[in-house]
Amino acid sequence: MKLKHILIGVGALLVILLVAKFTGLIGGEQIEKVIVDKAGDKKVVETVTASGKLQPETEVKLSSEVSGEVTELLVKEGDVVKKGQLLCKVRPDVLQSGYERAVASYNSQKASVASSEQQLIQTEANFVNSEASYKRNVELFNKKVISASEFDAAKAAYLTAKANLASAKQNVTGAKFGLAQNGANVKEAGANLAKTTIYSPVDGVVSKLSIELGDRILGTSQMAGTEIMRISNLTTMEVNVDVNENDINRVNVGDSATIEIDAFADKKFKGIVTEIASSSTSVGSVTSSVDQVTNFLVKVRLLSDAYLAKKDLAKDAPSPFRPGLSATVDIESESLTGLSVPIQAVFTGNGDKSTDPMANAGNDQNQDKQKAKLNDKKVKQYVYLFDDKANTVKKAEVTTGIQDDQYIIVKSGLKAGQKIVSGPYSAIQNKLKDGMKVEVTTKDKLFSTEKKK
Repeated sequence: MKLKHILIGVGALLVILLVAKFTGLIGGEQIEKVIVDKAGDKKVVETVTASGKLQPETEVKLSSEVSGEVTELLVKEGDVVKKGQLLCKVRPDVLQSGYERAVASYNSQKASVASSEQQLIQTEANFVNSEASYKRNVELFNKKVISASEFDAAKAAYLTAKANLASAKQNVTGAKFGLAQNGANVKEAGANLAKTTIYSPVDGVVSKLSIELGDRILGTSQMAGTEIMRISNLTTMEVNVDVNENDINRVNVGDSATIEIDAFADKKFKGIVTEIASSSTSVGSVTSSVDQVTNFLVKVRLLSDAYLAKKDLAKDAPSPFRPGLSATVDIESESLTGLSVPIQAVFTGNGDKSTDPMANAGNDQNQDKQKAKLNDKKVKQYVYLFDDKANTVKKAEVTTGIQDDQYIIVKSGLKAGQKIVSGPYSAIQNKLKDGMKVEVTTKDKLFSTEKKK
């Protein structure tokens, strides 16, 4: 019985070995399943992706020039205001008294000018009389009618009257200058008093209100001062994003952009690059260091179509967008139609994962380094060509151009219509070898097989 059981076991083992032999599990050549695509012309749009905050293109921060208590507050956050509209008042007691003193001094000086002018008229009359008397005495002295002492007295009276006239004229001039000075003091006091009343400098919306009625605020004459409110023009919004130094040279003013705002899920808006910072955001920072990521501020304006598309979502608001909303921007830096292949079909070096442009895709800094590596002419790039007659793959060197999320332009090394291995990614990077036999499958079958495993 034991011998019989042994023979049955040996027979079963032989059957298993034969089945494994015929299926290629033992001793057979391993065949890798791959996905094949044809190289062909496609439009590739290279983008630079960055995140930031939505802000009004025009935003005015208001502060009082004088310190004091807020006695009137005529707006609330979200109100629509017009240019010149009264917003709030600061207690004007001290400045009011200063203005009244300046006005009183001005009126007093005005009276002084009038008095000086009357004195000048009187002095002119005395001078005319003295001058006439002097002329008569000159004739009488020449005729030897009056003595020399009488003539000298008449001459002295004339010269005194003449000097008094000149002095009176100067007094009038001085009084007028004093009046002008007091008038300037009145204007200055009036301007200071006017600073206690704050008006809107532009049309817009009160996007931020930082004070309450009765608050005491610090004027800008003393350090920075207290910010009272912000008035924003919400009809023109922009996204301020930080672009990495590896990508900033690919961004230009006027580039089109696609904007996704977190508050509007599954919606995309059009934009355009309007401004690129000349200096990085870390310049002048106390905490800047060698290891710090260097970014540049880029401003992307939302085009008017975005407001029309979302008008029904904000019927009671001047704009569907609110300052501070988070947004992601894809800036279209370059667009080209040419021979292209799926981006995962291209690998560098000998296919080592450490040198692969798609490796560590989850790390933003690694992505930037790998993009730079693809643009480095010294790094060789390859694809696997598929021979449909022999069902084998062949490694071919290529040179590439711009890329997007799915495809990369191939400048040389391929012809239109040639079949290349486009997946799976793990096979291209780690398993395939030059001349290796493969089996063509589809994405659906490949992924369904992997799920079963």
